[in-house]
Amino acid sequence: MHNDSTSQPSTSPQGSDSPRRLLWFLVIPALLGCFGLVTLFSRQSQQRVLAQDTQTTARVSVELLHAKPGEAVDALVLPATVQALDEAPLYARVNGYIHAWYTDIGKHVRQGEVMATIDSPEVDHQLLRARAVLTQSKSNLTLATTTAARYQELIKDNSVAQQEVDQNNQNFAAQQANVQAATADVLQLEQQQRYEKITAPFDGVVTQRKVNIGDLVNAGNSGTGAELFRVARITTMRVFVSVPESYSQQISQGEAVELTLTSLPGKSMQGHVVRTDHAIDPATRTLLVEVDVPNASGVLMPGAYGQVHFKLSSPSQPILVPSGTILFQASGPQVAVVDNTSHVHLRKVTIGRDMGSAVEILSGIGPRDSLIANPPDFIVEGMAVSVSNANQNGQVAQR
Repeated sequence: MHNDSTSQPSTSPQGSDSPRRLLWFLVIPALLGCFGLVTLFSRQSQQRVLAQDTQTTARVSVELLHAKPGEAVDALVLPATVQALDEAPLYARVNGYIHAWYTDIGKHVRQGEVMATIDSPEVDHQLLRARAVLTQSKSNLTLATTTAARYQELIKDNSVAQQEVDQNNQNFAAQQANVQAATADVLQLEQQQRYEKITAPFDGVVTQRKVNIGDLVNAGNSGTGAELFRVARITTMRVFVSVPESYSQQISQGEAVELTLTSLPGKSMQGHVVRTDHAIDPATRTLLVEVDVPNASGVLMPGAYGQVHFKLSSPSQPILVPSGTILFQASGPQVAVVDNTSHVHLRKVTIGRDMGSAVEILSGIGPRDSLIANPPDFIVEGMAVSVSNANQNGQVAQR
């Protein structure tokens, strides 16, 4: 019985260890699983932070600005050519030799003033002969008149035949025609004789003299050296300007303009638009505009180079951006606009005047748009950027 009593206590510890082992078998895997989940979530969080840091580092740093409003009135300045209101070349109307000239370049002449005289002996002799013929024709007409009247009296008592009366009446009519023809010849040659004096066609200044005493001149405006003088009326000057087609509809008759000359720095003269050719030149796409400028002082000279200043009202107020803001790509000029999420949007714009450091934008953006100051060439639509001049409230600093 002793042996039986000592064997029973040995079996009780083994029975109590089995549940304890089962508990550790279940707890340890659970702890390992929890530790794995914590490690996984930690790694994912680190990867997200790393991706955000990498993306932030990869973004292009840009500076933003806003467009400035432009002027509603366009100051259009265009090159111009100054010409005299009237300019006439003078030619000889008779053949002969220059007897004398009385005006030289730069002299102001009055209308009808004699500028030169021509010796034309042929015309003078022809005029003498024509006057003699006219005198002879008048004598014949006087005799025919007397004879016709006498025969009209004789026919009353049948002293002469009716045939003789008719012949004398016909002779009287012929002599009348001869007198008229001779008179016309005399008037024609007298007019040609007056052409021996070269006179000024209007008040003006002599701009060219191409004759000397003894020069042979021919009637007409053909041949080398045919032009004798050139006279210009300079009390009012014509100024011709080629206006681009985009501004052609804003040019109106009577509009006041200013004229400046390179030879007169700091001085401007007032004028007004008098007419246009009302047609666009297909070669240059410009409208020819004529401006008249008073020149009572004579300071303006024909052929001078000047600039005409127009003040044109714009149909809409343009906006101005720096020249470096524009991207010139194959699809046309564009600007890079950044939205509230710091993403880029490329917008096509219509360019107006180029003023060097600034460019006028007619359409495509507004004054509230945030523009990249100097966009890089590799920037694309939807690209994320880092704004370097935004304040804490997200507002873009004005420039």
